[in-house]
Amino acid sequence: MIALGVILLIIGFVTGISILWTIGIILLVVGAALWILGSTGHAVAGRRHYW
Repeated sequence: MIALGVILLIIGFVTGISILWTIGIILLVVGAALWILGSTGHAVAGRRHYW
């Protein structure tokens, strides 16, 4: 999810499409939050780890 967010950010920046930029930021933040929760041992969506 983090990688997809970065890809959308780059595509949105290069092409100037603001919706891709916005979706990229959202995916990046959500992916980072899930990664942090998973790495601390907190169960995410019923799983012990998230990838």
